[in-house]
Order: sequence, then C-alpha cells, then structure tokens
Amino acid sequence: MKTLAGTLFLLLSAVLITLASTDPVPLEIGSTAPDFSLPATDGKTYSLKDFQASRILLIVFTCNHCPTAQAYEDRIKQLASDYKSKGVAVVAISPNDPLSVRLDEMGYTDLGDSFEDMKIRAKDKQFNFPYLFDGKTSEVSMKYGPQATPHVFIFDAQRKLRYTGRIDDGEKPGTAKTHDTRNALDALLANKPVAVEKTKTFGCSIKWPSKRDYANAAFDEWAKEKVSLEELDPDQLKKLLANEGVNYKLINVWATWCGPCVVEFPHFVDMNRMYRNREFEMVTITLDDLARKQNALNFLTKKQASTKNYIFKGDKYAFIEQIDKKWEGSLPYTLFLAPGGKILYSKQGVIEPLELKKMIAESVGRIY
Repeated sequence: MKTLAGTLFLLLSAVLITLASTDPVPLEIGSTAPDFSLPATDGKTYSLKDFQASRILLIVFTCNHCPTAQAYEDRIKQLASDYKSKGVAVVAISPNDPLSVRLDEMGYTDLGDSFEDMKIRAKDKQFNFPYLFDGKTSEVSMKYGPQATPHVFIFDAQRKLRYTGRIDDGEKPGTAKTHDTRNALDALLANKPVAVEKTKTFGCSIKWPSKRDYANAAFDEWAKEKVSLEELDPDQLKKLLANEGVNYKLINVWATWCGPCVVEFPHFVDMNRMYRNREFEMVTITLDDLARKQNALNFLTKKQASTKNYIFKGDKYAFIEQIDKKWEGSLPYTLFLAPGGKILYSKQGVIEPLELKKMIAESVGRIY
C-alpha cells in the first residue's frame, strides 16, 4: 500500500507540474469577465467594480519589453481617447512574471516587466488608461488566457465576452487594413452583433512564472561564453572609432584600479546581452598597463564579459585626445557611436544605465 500511495503521489505531482507549466487557453465567447484586484502604476488598486459605470470594458494584456506591444502603445492610447466619451473603459494588464524574462529577450526595450519599470513606462508614454500589474503570480491573467502581447478582450454591459484577439492586422504603425477591435467596439455600441468575434494574435509569448527555469538557464549559457582580451594600437583605435558598417557601437573605457569602473561594469555586461542580437556592438577598452593584462583578463572573466575587449598599447594622453577631444581624461569614460562614427553620447564618469538604454533602444529601434 505504501508503494502504491507513493506512486500515486508522484503521478499526481507530475500532473500538477504539467498543468502549472501549460499555457492557459483564452476565455470562450460569452464567458463572464473574471474579477480581479490588481495594483496599477497610478498608485491605485483596481477591480471590475471600478468600471461598472462603463457600457463596455476593453481589457488588453500587454507589457513593457515586447516590440509588438510597444508598436501598439500609441494605438491603445488612441482607443482610450476615442471611445471614452462613448462609455468604453480601457484597461491594460501586464501578465508577465518579470523573473521569466531573459535579458536577450529585451533587445527592443530599455525596460523590463517589473512593476517599477511599468511605472516608468506609463510616465514616459503618458498612458491615459490604468496599467495593472499581474506579474507577481499571473493568476488573473491565467483566468483570461492571453496568448501574446498584446491580446484584447472586450466585454459588454453584462461583462460577457464579445470579442477576443488582435487590435488590428498591421503590427507596424500605419499599415493596418482591418481594425478588428474598433469594429467590435462600434458594433457593440450600436447594439449589433460582433461580426468577427475571435481572431489570432501576434506578439511575444506570455512570460508565465512557470518559465523561470528557462530564464535562469540563460545565466548558465552566458557563463560558458569565451572571454578574451586583445591589444589595441592607435591605428586600430582609429578604425574602431570610424565605426564602418551598420552597427551602433557602445565603447566603455575602464581600468581595474578604477573603483567607479568596477561598480558600473555589470551594466555594460547586461546591455551586451540585451542588444547584441541587434545592429549593436559592445566594446570595452582597459587602460591598465600591458604588464597587468592578465589581471584585466581575470576581471573580465569574472564578470563574464564576452564583449569585444581591448587593452590599449601606446601613450595614454594620445589615446585620450584620439578617442574624444572633449574628454578630460578621468575614468570611466563611455561613448555611443552611430554607424559612420558620429558620437551620439559621451559620458565622463559613471553612466545612468536607464538613460543609456533608452538611447540604445531608440537608435536600434523598438519595433520590427
């Protein structure tokens, strides 16, 4: 009996794990809207009753990091603006568990999907609708069953689901030909049936909490990447600064003996992991003496800096003059170059990571 009980327990555990890791299915047309109580970026907590005065409730599941979600942010704002006076409430919910998002899934953004990052995005974009966070457990989102970001659910006055799917058929702003969400809203407002009740969605997959292991596995992968340190002479530096080709180039000048350099260095490692699959290249140049090359390499290895790393050989003052005549010479020093070598950003001293990531995201592009 003990053996049988043990076997049944293991089987039940396996079933529960499988269910927990399976993506939920979307609500069926005609289903009642599941209630919720979620915090929003405006400091309030919202539930269904907060929108009971509205004839129609539009809930869109979206997030910060996804390029498709970002492509639709202005259109969601426009929906909220155009239909507010008609009795339509627009609510956005982020379903994503922030710990289930890998850095290399953030190549189109400056922000992750944490609640604090959501507050920044809502302020930056001046959202005119509540932006709710469900990433702590994703329990509410699982009841609705969004398949991608963004995913729209429209409920009538009785809070019965009348439309689920995409906003329109054109991810790139200005390319849509079929405006499914607007068509559904217009039909409901006219007391007519919705012609197309359900469409496919397109965008980033939902980062459910069950995907944390997938995100954590990235750190094991990055730890295995090769770290090297090459010597760089003035002629090579000239070519580096010319930045021929299509890539934007972020250059950080540092040294192992520079305390601020050491403190900020992990931010550059993260940026490399975020943007290196785009038209972007991260380069580090240490001004340690050549005799301390191994020390510098040891530091880079410890930080898992699989960037393009150089140690300069030559006169340091000539190096300072060559890299940027405006640079006074203190470390750390950071440059962001456009293709062709134009300086878009230069900073003597410690960077503000979010400021720099915003510039990178805007330069390489936030949407496909």
